[in-house]
Amino acid sequence: MKRISSWLAAVMLAVGLGLLVPGPASAAPYCGIVWGSVAKSSPLTTAAPVASVRAGRHDCYDRLVIDISGKGAGFDVAYVDSVYAQGSGKSVPLKSGAFLRVTVAAPGAGGHDVANVAGFPTFREVAFAGSFENRTTFGLGVRTRLPFQVFTLDGPGAGSRLVIDVAHFW
Repeated sequence: MKRISSWLAAVMLAVGLGLLVPGPASAAPYCGIVWGSVAKSSPLTTAAPVASVRAGRHDCYDRLVIDISGKGAGFDVAYVDSVYAQGSGKSVPLKSGAFLRVTVAAPGAGGHDVANVAGFPTFREVAFAGSFENRTTFGLGVRTRLPFQVFTLDGPGAGSRLVIDVAHFW
């Protein structure tokens, strides 16, 4: 018992003198976000085309929504060194510190607008990178590599939505 008391007194003295610094406490995740930044995908496919692309700002993340004119579009979303245009293979220039390649398993539809993300905390640019063989690709430029999540939602009506949320911070 005397050894434990002596050891504890020595540790407390070392901490008090700044000779021993306790390890950092585990920080809580930003806004409770625990998504990570690894690639995410789903094998579903649809013949229904991409109808529109839009973006929104939220307190903890920026959101990209790709509207599909039918149900069940799969996806492949990943950080890449560069986003390449389908067909030509040319690099798609994006104003950003990191690049997310967003491929949706649905054909592209002519005339859809790419989302305006001016003034967003995390998003820097969204660019159409082409559509070929039932795959449509977008480049999403983000401030830096940050955690993201991807999921699909049914509706509105007979359509569905591919949703990509990218956190503002880690």
